[in-house]
Amino acid sequence: MLSVLRNRTYRHLFTAQAIALVGTGLATVALGLLAYDIAGADAGSVLGTALAIKMVSYVAIAPAIGAITDRLPRRALMVGADLVRAAVALTLPFVDQVWQVYVLIFLLQSASAAFTPTFHAVVPSVLPAERDYTRALSLSRVAYDLESLFSPALAAALLSLMTYNWLFLGTVAGFLASAVLVVSVVLPKQVASEPRGDSVRTRATAGMRLFLVNPQLRALLALDLAVAAAGAMVIVNTVVYVRDELERGAADMSLALGAYGGGSMVVALLLPRVLDRASDRTVMLGGALLLPPAFAALGGLTAAGGSAWRWPALLMIWACFGAACSMVLTPTGRLIRNSAPPEEHTAVFAAQFSLSHGCWLLTYPLAGWLGAVAGLQSAVVALGSIALTAGIGALRLWPPPEPGPVEHEHSGLHAGHPHLADAVRVGCGWRHSHHYAADGLHSHR
Repeated sequence: MLSVLRNRTYRHLFTAQAIALVGTGLATVALGLLAYDIAGADAGSVLGTALAIKMVSYVAIAPAIGAITDRLPRRALMVGADLVRAAVALTLPFVDQVWQVYVLIFLLQSASAAFTPTFHAVVPSVLPAERDYTRALSLSRVAYDLESLFSPALAAALLSLMTYNWLFLGTVAGFLASAVLVVSVVLPKQVASEPRGDSVRTRATAGMRLFLVNPQLRALLALDLAVAAAGAMVIVNTVVYVRDELERGAADMSLALGAYGGGSMVVALLLPRVLDRASDRTVMLGGALLLPPAFAALGGLTAAGGSAWRWPALLMIWACFGAACSMVLTPTGRLIRNSAPPEEHTAVFAAQFSLSHGCWLLTYPLAGWLGAVAGLQSAVVALGSIALTAGIGALRLWPPPEPGPVEHEHSGLHAGHPHLADAVRVGCGWRHSHHYAADGLHSHR
């Protein structure tokens, strides 16, 4: 898997991503402490609102950025986003009002909504070979999982030596280092889209329209919902299970979250070889269909009385959640790359970024409110039902691949379109045959 780091451009981009992730992790810890200084006992409410603002900015900003990226140099866009994030992080230690936190968080996450989809859209052009791209996706998944484990530990070590305000400077340094690394490489030339007179609003929704008409991408949206149901259960309710349900110490919360991240990392490390032999459909649907049994096991654990077996069982269930989510998330980039023409990649990556976070915007409050108001068992049943329905929906939406070339017609492409090089004119359209691919040109099949 590490062989892809021999590519200098990808090595610098991946390092930029990893450093920025660590900086974001430090900012998350510092932000919690800042909220407590400002709001005291209401810090949880402040952080909950900040999290909602983060998701809203992701849902709203990413498609708008996708609409204009074909007019902007991708390197300049990513560097600009890093500089905005660094400037916001530099300002955070000086705020003393809750509303200022909300404004700065919106700016910070809006910049992230510009950087992340652009980064994901660049990688396929840097590593065009599918084998290399698959390994890059696994490496990226491992980076996310390692950051969730490493950043809190690093923050704890730094806080033993300094006040939390200095953590924001670590965040600034991370974003500036990311910008320098992006500047240090030359990205492949962008694939130019055909000149269009569409409005910004039309271009902003182009990626989402592809999701609606493309069967594979519709299935991906259902898969994202299944992952959000499981992830929200873990992120929101781990502390409740560890501290209240199982009456264990605070340190065990890190162990439980580590089990989730560990399950995800193990699968991410194994997937490159698996995907050499199995299709994205098999792996991703398999991951989604593992989630309902894991929820069923969690329901049994929640209903059982206090017993010594429940703690190791929770760790196993959390690891299963992490493994299943990784089976869905790791191949997502391959699916998007193969489901849309190159000139639409940024728009589709932006749409996926927005829509997937829309799923989290639904499941985060559901996991928290149901758990607090109706009890953990109600949250397990509700989110497990969402995961089951989404998994079955994805299975029905994603058709098996055709066994051979499929003869079909195109009626909406102009005569000089490169895809029609081997097509013949028939009536009002063009007819040819090839192995079917559910991409932007064949989404209505």
